[in-house]
Amino acid sequence: MRAPVKSASQDSPYGDQIVVNGKFLSAEVTGVHRVALEILKALDGLLAHSETSHGLKFMIAAPHDTQEHLALPHIVTQTVGWLTWKAWENISLPRFAGHRLILNLCNQAPLWRTGVLMMHDAQVYISPQSYSKAFVAFYKTVQPIMARRARHILTVSAYSKAMLVKYGLAPADKITVIHNGVDHILRVEPDVAALAGLALTEGRYVVALANTQAHKNVGVLLAAFADPALADARLVLVGGATAAVFTAAGHNCPHNTVFAGRVSDEALRALLEGAACLAFPSTTEGFGLPPLEAMILGCPAVVAPCGALPEVCGEAAVYADPHDVKAWVRAILPFIGEPKVRAAAGATARQHASAFTWARSATQLLDIIASTDN
Repeated sequence: MRAPVKSASQDSPYGDQIVVNGKFLSAEVTGVHRVALEILKALDGLLAHSETSHGLKFMIAAPHDTQEHLALPHIVTQTVGWLTWKAWENISLPRFAGHRLILNLCNQAPLWRTGVLMMHDAQVYISPQSYSKAFVAFYKTVQPIMARRARHILTVSAYSKAMLVKYGLAPADKITVIHNGVDHILRVEPDVAALAGLALTEGRYVVALANTQAHKNVGVLLAAFADPALADARLVLVGGATAAVFTAAGHNCPHNTVFAGRVSDEALRALLEGAACLAFPSTTEGFGLPPLEAMILGCPAVVAPCGALPEVCGEAAVYADPHDVKAWVRAILPFIGEPKVRAAAGATARQHASAFTWARSATQLLDIIASTDN
């Protein structure tokens, strides 16, 4: 164990606080941003007690165009500078932080400063076709620099760690795995009107992501629901991609596809609790939060045996070959209109997913920072 973090900036008005990179607060919430938000909320709870805080203190530095203001009792948020986006991250943030440790939770960090960096995956290397050429070129340029300069790297699964090592971003001994939590979905009340609003019948539909990225592989689900065996069931796609977006991407959407659009956490909980199952055919995932969200609510998950999904879902999910349409029909069909089958699988899923808590994630984070030299 290395020596605990020491402040090198005692003249700072924030004393020995660790500075959290709050650039993500000025952007639309994504899965990566959700992880940062939930870890910080759980971290705030740990900081309330001396026995769990390691004596560490944190503050969030955020740009002036912040869209979400976190009201946390033990982690103050400070608006810093007048720049925005990457300029803010590379100029305003390190200037404000001085010699204090910077914690970066969303894949990005100041290019010329050390700190602790969470890199969620290596998707631009594994599935470059899922992104624009400009995005891939940008990430492949900056990620090696950030990884090299980071004092320590966090990632969300053993699979992601292996991929970061494989693609030469960092050696294994510089990377620690912190699994995501999933208990955030239990804090919201289900919006039961969501089912009626989409004319859905409980147990007669399957939830999946409305995403056209290549590695999300939603096309196999569209083909599965075009099969006569699933003609009386509905595929509910949740997310920003519309029918027009899928059609433009070359997909045929069968008549029983429902595009729910972006939904609130309350509506998502209701949809998952009423679904026959969740289908998640990704060919690679750094973690795979949606299946766990379904599982902790007692909704069975049918997933592809790819990426981190076997690691995260274990034996509590049903697996189907990501390229075999008939395999998805066979895996989904037993749950349609069969409440007893769903309940039995859902109970196993809930028990498995309940081990993934944000408090556990935040505890691991504190332990790592406490042993990281400043």
